[in-house]
Amino acid sequence: MKAWPPLPLLLLVLLTGSVATAKPIHASLDPVKDEPPISAEDRQFWAFKPLQRPDLPALKHPEAARDEIDRFILAKLEAAGLSLSPPADPATLIRRVTFDLTGLPPVNEEVQLFIKSPTDKAYEAYVDKLLASTQYGERAAQHWLDLARFAETDGFEYDAERKHAYKYRDWVIEALNKDLPFDQFVRQQIAGDEMSPPETMATGFLVSGPDMPDINRQDERRHVVLNDITSTFGSAFLGVTIGCAQCHDHPYDPLSQTDFYRLRAFFDNATEMKLGKQLAPGFVEAGATAPASHVVIRGDFHRPGPEVSPAFPRIANPEAKAVAAAPLAASTGRRLALAQWLTQPTNGLFLRASVNRFWQHHFNKALAGIPNDLGHQGEAPTHPELLDWLATELPRRGWSMKAMHKLIVMSATYRQGSAECAVPGAQSGQILRTGHSAPGTSTSEPAPDSSALYAHFPRRRLSGEELRDAMLFVSGRLNSKPGGAGVHLPLPPEITITLPKKKQTEATDPRELDRRSIYVFARRNLRHPLFELFDKPDALMSCGRRNESTTAPQALMLFNSEFSLGTAQAVAAQVMPGDSDSTSVVTRATWRCCSRAPTAKELALGKAFLERQTALTSTLDEAVTDYCLALINASAFVYVD
Repeated sequence: MKAWPPLPLLLLVLLTGSVATAKPIHASLDPVKDEPPISAEDRQFWAFKPLQRPDLPALKHPEAARDEIDRFILAKLEAAGLSLSPPADPATLIRRVTFDLTGLPPVNEEVQLFIKSPTDKAYEAYVDKLLASTQYGERAAQHWLDLARFAETDGFEYDAERKHAYKYRDWVIEALNKDLPFDQFVRQQIAGDEMSPPETMATGFLVSGPDMPDINRQDERRHVVLNDITSTFGSAFLGVTIGCAQCHDHPYDPLSQTDFYRLRAFFDNATEMKLGKQLAPGFVEAGATAPASHVVIRGDFHRPGPEVSPAFPRIANPEAKAVAAAPLAASTGRRLALAQWLTQPTNGLFLRASVNRFWQHHFNKALAGIPNDLGHQGEAPTHPELLDWLATELPRRGWSMKAMHKLIVMSATYRQGSAECAVPGAQSGQILRTGHSAPGTSTSEPAPDSSALYAHFPRRRLSGEELRDAMLFVSGRLNSKPGGAGVHLPLPPEITITLPKKKQTEATDPRELDRRSIYVFARRNLRHPLFELFDKPDALMSCGRRNESTTAPQALMLFNSEFSLGTAQAVAAQVMPGDSDSTSVVTRATWRCCSRAPTAKELALGKAFLERQTALTSTLDEAVTDYCLALINASAFVYVD
């Protein structure tokens, strides 16, 4: 009779359907002694190679490039017989970059000013203005809070409120607005309490995950929390799924179970957890002397294994640097040593993971497609040389995040139009699609993917937070007050009846209800319906890339909700004063909702709609409200070109 495989391997088969590419999982009770070595082949994988600055590629048409980014993009396009799309029109570009850098629509007067003089100098000045605005930090912080699995409650059954969690969110926004150098930004989140001057609130990153203070076994709670911190560190800062090595050696990547627990040892000196007491809003150590750290056999907290010392993951530490922690008065200094090692300008894995996220923020897709997994189960970068060039450029620019963002949005690649390009040699009007060939070409070779090669700007849908903020903005109701405790928005009755009375809180000041979505109270077990429908992550684990679904309830929410109707009524009131002929109303409403003038077709359709709807409702006011409701449901409002 054939023997069953070990249980973890069996689970792997059930989850993946195959073990053909998986590494053997060690069954030994001594993971340290049986730890597999890092091979030369392991180090040849693209993400684990030493970081080197690539040369700029030669181009047939160098005049098409505005900067170094364009040279790498154009080299791939020219090899495929393609080129960049024509530049986006001025109104489209300004709307794009404003949403991109602030998460809000542009002010119409600034759009009109740029349309009159769409020069490079004017565009650069506008980008600088956006980067200097407080809205920049509020926009950029949302990406980081996804990564930090930030919420203002514990999660699990009781989902108790964390009264001071918002202070970490506010620290992130402030740090981004100050353009805190990225290496310092990261170091403070790992070991801010061990630095001078101390920045304890920054370490809220480590303890932002879910927790169960009321669990009877506090040793189990401690094990789960420390494993979450370690896993999140690996995903967020190294772009590897080291959490897969909690119970056994990683099945695909050169990360052993011992690697995992050596990394966890940096955090093992966390202060004692007490029954019913929530974690502090920042990481707190128990003193200058750390307890012994152990591998946990099969990830079972009942089974401590061999003792280990803190060490950097071997695959990310090719020079085999040792940990040199200097104990401090109230802590071991271990996390500071970890933070300093991580943020070296030679740490290729950290830098690749970081700039990969910067690129994703602007193009809605990363150069290496799964930002939290650069390992063998992730996606290889479409432009590896560009990724490495950006990774070496970040330290050269003083670790300035704003400088990197400006570099990207100033490129011709970013400033091109979103229309898909034509297939070389194809008939007029035929566009390039992934996996399809032009007429008359061989079908044995798929046509190049114009989207993956950035032959046009990738259109994207607004996130739930951006949608809500944009609706508040166009209605003239957006409250720009910064910081403070999360705002409790009203919830529909079908949701509130499921909540205990103590959790049915709502802001008492009506103006508070109109604050930006970054300041909406982030409950782990219950996302606001608009955010949930539009794919806000659940904050149970680090999210490097949001899903982007298209469902019927999204349209029903935008068209039928009380919030949408209120927005439409407010926009209608804004566009009705003065000259109220249908041409003026359609023009003003389109400018307000879409940041541009209506096309001739849109103008004709809008006027016809108002005429029919006025006849049905008997009042122009109602007809204009209905038209504005249609506008905020239009693709021109919901999507960014």
